[in-house]
Amino acid sequence: MNSEDGSVKAYWLNCYKAIARANAFIANEGKAVGSAPASVITKLEAEMRLIRAYEYSRLITHFGDVPFITQPTSLEGAYDVTRTSKDKILNFIFQELDFASANLPVSYPTSDVRRLTKGLAFAVKARTALYMSKWQEAKVAADSVINLANNGVYSLYFNFPGLFLKDGETSREIIWSVPLDEKQKVYNQAEGWVKEFISRNAGGYGAYFPSFDAIDAFECTDGLPIDKSPLYDPRNPFKNRDPRLTASIVEFGTPWLGFSYQPHPDSLQVRNYKTGGLVLNRDSRGTTAGQFASFTGLLWKKGIDQSWADRLLEDNDVILFRLAEMYLTYAEAKIELGAIDQSVLDAINKVRARGYGVPVTAVGSYPAVKTLDQAELRKIVRRERRVEFMLEGLRYMDLIRWRLAEKVLTKPVYGLVDPAQQKRDKWPFAGVTPLDNDGIGDYSTFFTNGYIRNLLERKFDASRQYLWPIPQVERNVNPNITQNPGY
Repeated sequence: MNSEDGSVKAYWLNCYKAIARANAFIANEGKAVGSAPASVITKLEAEMRLIRAYEYSRLITHFGDVPFITQPTSLEGAYDVTRTSKDKILNFIFQELDFASANLPVSYPTSDVRRLTKGLAFAVKARTALYMSKWQEAKVAADSVINLANNGVYSLYFNFPGLFLKDGETSREIIWSVPLDEKQKVYNQAEGWVKEFISRNAGGYGAYFPSFDAIDAFECTDGLPIDKSPLYDPRNPFKNRDPRLTASIVEFGTPWLGFSYQPHPDSLQVRNYKTGGLVLNRDSRGTTAGQFASFTGLLWKKGIDQSWADRLLEDNDVILFRLAEMYLTYAEAKIELGAIDQSVLDAINKVRARGYGVPVTAVGSYPAVKTLDQAELRKIVRRERRVEFMLEGLRYMDLIRWRLAEKVLTKPVYGLVDPAQQKRDKWPFAGVTPLDNDGIGDYSTFFTNGYIRNLLERKFDASRQYLWPIPQVERNVNPNITQNPGY
């Protein structure tokens, strides 16, 4: 990553576009006095201030100190802008979110779905505070959302897999999502992108696939990690596992998008459930047609259904905040504060029980957390966040704030060896992966023994990459904007 990185420039630009629009509204809202009720203007101002605070939270968590602009700025004035301390901006963010939470409604009529709410203001504050290690603020804000849930505003959706499909889009677990709909012509129609996720048998590429580290993160049904549990069998890696595993990653030998999914190198034909007959298995790298199939043998399942293959487009709503995150934020904040009590266990167990599809009170039907040990709970809540929010975009910032990026993002991505070299006696996994205290797998032994191969080298420079670079195009225009160290 460097200061010319296109993703960095786009991220910066989009944040400041939203901030500029919010600034313009707030600066001009007085012109509407007499034309609109004061209550409406105040509510719209609260929405704008929430959006502006959210965008600033995204900026300071990625760039640190950034230009701080709260009103429309002339072109001439823009040349004098400098960076402001992230701590000062954080205080501003909290103040803005407090204003928003005080002036936004708890909910809206059905006709106004997806408008910004009081609960969202609390949720943005909770996430921002968590990312900035402001544990007390994170605890209070997350608890405010939980209190709304206790009063019937929010609730965990009963069906974890369904939450990410059409049936879950109106769930009361969702605090904020971006609505997409093919009928409204607002959807992802990048056919190539959709194909990256779906199986080759179903007409896709199977090229965006989970890593071994992803599947190994899920515990067994006894609540133990795979290297500690007697229930784990590397020959049958989906058995006796947290149900969120098979909700997130396609299980071998199960129906998927109209076909049986079986990536074994000797599985040359599979069942086509539409016709009932056998067809060439394009998801096995043992066939010529499957030579570019998933290089780990794994495919994503979370949020994907038959409609992706049938239409080669996707219009799932984009979930940005949901109640489960608030439970785990509350738990983590209290763990870090050393204020561990039953409410911490309850928060984690509510999320975990829902993943198992049982009530939180059915403690014999899921591995309920019972320990009050801080170090152990820290490991548990971090593992819980990983499996609960897999593929939802929260993992990167978790690695950054836990200072684990230099450990995780420097490890290679491993995959299966070519079928001609594949040792069938230990398929799909050569053994039980050792996991360290951070839940990170060590695959070196399997690699040296020829059971897996290196797909991708990754690098992370801890001396600089915990912050992103300020885009060089901004510094070319305004040299007063300094660069982050090391770029």
